Amino acid sequence: MSETPWWNAERHADRRPILLARNRTRRAIGDWLEARDFIEVDPSALQISPGNEAHLHAFTTTAIGNDGLPHPMYLHTSPEFAMKKLLAAGERRIFAFAHVWRNRERGSRHSPEFTMLEWYRVGEDYTVLMADCAAMLRLAAEAAGVRVFRYRGIDCDPFAEPERLSVAEAFARHAGIDLLATCRGAETDAEALRAQCRAVGIGVGDDDTWSLMLSKVLVEKVEPHLGHGRATILDRYPAAEAALARPAPDDDRVAERLELYACGVELANGFGELTDAAEQRHRFELEMEEKARIYGERYPIDEDFLAALAQMPAASGIALGFDRLVMLATSAPRIEDVLWTPVADPAQNGDSTR
Repeated sequence: MSETPWWNAERHADRRPILLARNRTRRAIGDWLEARDFIEVDPSALQISPGNEAHLHAFTTTAIGNDGLPHPMYLHTSPEFAMKKLLAAGERRIFAFAHVWRNRERGSRHSPEFTMLEWYRVGEDYTVLMADCAAMLRLAAEAAGVRVFRYRGIDCDPFAEPERLSVAEAFARHAGIDLLATCRGAETDAEALRAQCRAVGIGVGDDDTWSLMLSKVLVEKVEPHLGHGRATILDRYPAAEAALARPAPDDDRVAERLELYACGVELANGFGELTDAAEQRHRFELEMEEKARIYGERYPIDEDFLAALAQMPAASGIALGFDRLVMLATSAPRIEDVLWTPVADPAQNGDSTR
């Protein structure tokens, strides 16, 4: 069925209350952060490297230098590299509402261009971010004038204290899998995880990597149960799935990584930040080897970022999908409903019905 375009006056009138709630939410969060001595920054979107995670896909462009020669550049998938350079420069509490771009991602909860709220705390433990997340949920609810978040029939109380659950606990509870039995430090045992998956009826292939199997279990068995009734903070990810996070001091199989869920929707991803430049390089190289193996491409490593990381103080940081937060607060079914100007679909260019 054809769809009325977003710029149609009647459709815009229907969307406008949601968009105004978006504006109120942004102001409330910005005011809350600034009241706690955070400085808003404006990181550049055009970067030498868009990020070095195997399954993130960037938009590529070309910069013509003063020498007249072409140089590949990328729109960032996160403002992380630029913001960590600011921490190395001496900033201690910073935040940004940054437009970011991710290719190969479009759907009800994904837009190729979206807004990421990212903030960092120097010298503070990553568990402080959990309280920040709870505050963001409350602020969004108050700005939208609601008491409950609702998405696809699932309710979540944004004023309730979030549940804190380790990834290992979530796998045991929702999938019947002993995840940490398949980990030895940052090393993983794919065959052990494959056997457990098959024993509980999860379909995995003979060639599936440990990481792919973990993702399947997370998406199929765990995530649908998170954030029901109240938000869930999924904590202590396996070290192999936390390329930018510090190892946990009490167990080298897991790392200081958390994710926030509400109504079964992932909202935020945070870390106790890794500041070991040599270890970070090693992890980036492994991620790019995996990217090359799966997708036949790799992204360059930002050498300035690694140089800055060696000078960066201990910090915690988190990225939150701002559009998704607004979706849940306004019960919007699609991310495009909360974007002032949704990204055009090139496949539909010229179709006047859209």
